[in-house]
Amino acid sequence: MILAPMQGLTELLFRRVYEECFPGAIRLAMTPFLSLTHNLHNLLADGTQSSTLKHFMRDVLPEANRGSIPITPQILGKEPEEFVALGNRLYDMGYSEVNWNIGCPMRNITGKHRGSGILPYPDEVKAVLDGVIPKLKPRLSVKMRIGLRQKEDIFALVPVLNDYPLASVTIHPRLGRQQYTGVPDMETFAQVLPMIIHPVIYNGDITNVGDVQRIKKTYPKVADIMVGRGILYRPTLPLEAEGHVLNEDEWLTATKHFIMRLYEETKATAPTAESAIRKTKEYWCMLWRGLPISEAEARKVLREQELTAVDKLIHSFIQ
Repeated sequence: MILAPMQGLTELLFRRVYEECFPGAIRLAMTPFLSLTHNLHNLLADGTQSSTLKHFMRDVLPEANRGSIPITPQILGKEPEEFVALGNRLYDMGYSEVNWNIGCPMRNITGKHRGSGILPYPDEVKAVLDGVIPKLKPRLSVKMRIGLRQKEDIFALVPVLNDYPLASVTIHPRLGRQQYTGVPDMETFAQVLPMIIHPVIYNGDITNVGDVQRIKKTYPKVADIMVGRGILYRPTLPLEAEGHVLNEDEWLTATKHFIMRLYEETKATAPTAESAIRKTKEYWCMLWRGLPISEAEARKVLREQELTAVDKLIHSFIQ
């Protein structure tokens, strides 16, 4: 199972704590994206470890990721020169693969033909791949949606993707305009799956073991499954998907321990109490679902404005 990239959530801190609590349960994590900027190649070519570069690369620094889930860095953007410069720097840092994000649905990104905003333009996708593949040291994989506003986008893109030696193609069968609403379009996924010559990874709405088993049984060609929100909803899901049977007490103990360790590390690393509260609430919006509490009870944490009050409530739920 692969951990999906979730901006602001599945960053280094989360991956480190997860690996500590569930060693080896997730074989690979795709990092939240590194966004290309117009002068990135100059910054990378400088050869120095400037504070700006260190901040930009902080989530993928090999020394910081020791003891964490193994990662594949993800890149967002469509500028070949910047892409090659960043991808090759990542290769020199020890990463044999990078991933191109052409699935992000955020409107401030799609409007610039980035993320899923590039999906209606196969010629632009081809131009990026033509400019990147011949010069890129690491292997390239792609993470995408089925389209921006219409599912026909993916059928026009498959022949383009098949022309290049990609490591894999991850498909989230929603449209970019859907964001995370509605349901995955499994009919379109089933149609496009046999058309792709590369290994295909499925992503989208996997929240329990039954979902994992259904995808594997229904689509045997799927090479792997990528899960994002489902792991925050049920942190033990990767273990259970591999056949580890947990009784109610074991599941709850493991879940509570993970939530507490993540909360402790969030408090310990946040620069201010305000940022600790903000990050804790971002996680809590999903993690509470792994506890035997109601949504009304969980919302009490979101209403608190003081760290001591947040602390008291979370401890009361986890004891």
